[in-house]
Amino acid sequence: MAVSESQLKKMVSKYKYRDLTVRETINVIALYKDLKPVLDSYVFNDGSSRELMNLTGTIPVPYRGNIYNIANTDCGCWTHTRIIPLSVLFKPTSSMTIKTGKHVTRTGKIYLPYLHEWKHPQSDLLGLIQVMIVVFGDEPPVFSRPTMSASYPPYQATGPPNTSYMPGMPSGISAYPSGYPSNPSGYPGCPYPPGGQYPATTSSQYPSQPPVTTVGPSRDGTISEDTIRASLISAVSDKLRWRMKEEMDRAQAELNALKRTEEDLKKGHQKLEEMVTRLDQEVAEVDKNIELLRKKDEELSSALEKMENQSENNDIDEVIIPTAPLYKQILNLYAEENAIEDTIFYLGEALRRGVIDLDVFLKHVRLLSRKQFQLRALMQKARKTAGLSDLY
Repeated sequence: MAVSESQLKKMVSKYKYRDLTVRETINVIALYKDLKPVLDSYVFNDGSSRELMNLTGTIPVPYRGNIYNIANTDCGCWTHTRIIPLSVLFKPTSSMTIKTGKHVTRTGKIYLPYLHEWKHPQSDLLGLIQVMIVVFGDEPPVFSRPTMSASYPPYQATGPPNTSYMPGMPSGISAYPSGYPSNPSGYPGCPYPPGGQYPATTSSQYPSQPPVTTVGPSRDGTISEDTIRASLISAVSDKLRWRMKEEMDRAQAELNALKRTEEDLKKGHQKLEEMVTRLDQEVAEVDKNIELLRKKDEELSSALEKMENQSENNDIDEVIIPTAPLYKQILNLYAEENAIEDTIFYLGEALRRGVIDLDVFLKHVRLLSRKQFQLRALMQKARKTAGLSDLY
């Protein structure tokens, strides 16, 4: 049954870097389905113990052309500011025996340069398991006891890992545990061999997928040079193919982004050309209008200068009094008619103030009104003769 992310967070609730532990654990169990996270008690060298999360289960290991599921236990804890597995060990079954060697002790503890030179974020749990697959594909950590004489048929690596166990290869992997900030002084870390004991190794030397070889098994139980060579070639080939695909995908993504940028630049260039053309037309129109205004300004300046020169020689009376007899008669009639209008007004004011009596007022108004009527009739006739509009 798959473990949910919430269950993982509950297991590592006391971890200082809980999210990092959960993320790397999910990456591992997503690729290696047989590994399960469980809480287990880890005993330190001083006898104290802590509840830590372990990854327990099997990992597929190619050996002499076949794939075997090796059970192991990989325990992890937090030290300093980054995660590092506390210990990695095998727990063989009663029918199997640990094969001691350069990477495995007789107690089942595993020593690898990848562990000894652990450096986050270049090192992670998924990379550790892949390194173990490559290393133990060349040097099995367990073998069958002498009582097991039955031989097992080879398994062709054309499908998912076989659930059968490799002859003489058992026991378990446990994952990252411990949510404690750093290794307390009372809990010493796992004693890895000194740095000079193993050559420097990085995760880039190992494939990202479990390698599979097709070399047939040897009947005498030994690992031939061809098997080792085929395993290494397969691992390197898978790694190179994966890296090449990664680089090609990255280059393709960059190429697509550059193409989109090129299209945007072309559209922008076209818009800029249209704007420049439109601006050139507007500039030409403005220049044309400026030239027209300059000509009009010159004409106005010339007219003003001419009028100023003429005004010096003009008589004021000649400007006001019309020269044509008809227009002169119209002007005189208009002036006389308005004078009579004013006289009648002032006669009314005199009557109101009691300066003159009513009889005098009526007598003069009667005479003035008759004369005003005659003037208006004559002026109307003159304006009609001159082609002017009617005034009354």
